[in-house]
Amino acid sequence: MKKRFNKVKSIVYAILAALYMTVVNAEMVLADTDTSAVTKPLDNLKTLVVAIIGAIGVIILAKNVMEFAQAYQGADSSTMNSALKGIVAGVMMAAISSVLTLLGF
Repeated sequence: MKKRFNKVKSIVYAILAALYMTVVNAEMVLADTDTSAVTKPLDNLKTLVVAIIGAIGVIILAKNVMEFAQAYQGADSSTMNSALKGIVAGVMMAAISSVLTLLGF
């Protein structure tokens, strides 16, 4: 029993010593709150990537609208279905910047 008490006591002392060293040796960090030097290049990269995705989306949208028109004229339901999926994907890609703005990015 005494052995167990000594073991618990040594663990408690170790925890208290660690807490004491953490509190006593804590230093105040003085950092500049202006983070634009770090975030500005990332914002520029995000804008570029979103613009590229939007441009590709417009191209995909135009291609699939033409494909849908040809499939409708030929009454090909399989190609119409595929073209409609492409149209939806193109709209999603073209509207990515609006969606990201709504989400707060």
